[in-house]
Amino acid sequence: MGERRRIRAESLERSGRPGNPKWRGFFQWARFVFFLRTYQFTFCRLIMSDPIIDLHSDDYFMGEALRQAARAYEQGEVPVGAVVVREGRIIARAANQVEMLKDATAHAEMLALTQAQSAVGDWRLTDCTLYVTKEPCPMCAGAVVHTRLARVVFGAGDPKGGAAGGAMNLLQFPTLNHRCAITSGLRLDECRGLLQSFFAEKRAANKNGEGGRDNQN
Repeated sequence: MGERRRIRAESLERSGRPGNPKWRGFFQWARFVFFLRTYQFTFCRLIMSDPIIDLHSDDYFMGEALRQAARAYEQGEVPVGAVVVREGRIIARAANQVEMLKDATAHAEMLALTQAQSAVGDWRLTDCTLYVTKEPCPMCAGAVVHTRLARVVFGAGDPKGGAAGGAMNLLQFPTLNHRCAITSGLRLDECRGLLQSFFAEKRAANKNGEGGRDNQN
């Protein structure tokens, strides 16, 4: 009986014990698979815990308007940008081009509204939203009313010349034939920061005799 047990043990040692090279490779592969699955699970949990960018949110669309404002800044224009959104899709983008076009009406909102009307094929923009980094002036607010925009979202307010609740509110004026919803203060610090930086540079340039004008939007 003892001899048979010894022979059996030797047989198992030769063919199947964990120390055998064949089984060592198997266990190494099994550990690798276990590690991979554990890492994959942890990675997925990290992804799910991070905030997901909503490509149809007000925050996202204002970010696109800020991109346009940054372009205006680089071109020496007052850094205001605007986008028009319809059914969750951007149909128009524009930045201030007053100095470039030598046109006092070439505000970001005006240019974006013109693009949007072309994209829609109608002067009425009743199912559209305008995102703009600065509160619209009276000219732009009047254009918003005429195009029947559903909603205006802006970042930095303008208590001296804004026409969406700052100095006045033409977008919800009781005797006009259209009124639109207003959301203010979105990404305020970023929108206001661009404007403050721009005008600080202009004032410094004027003080140093480098010329330039403090443009107004």
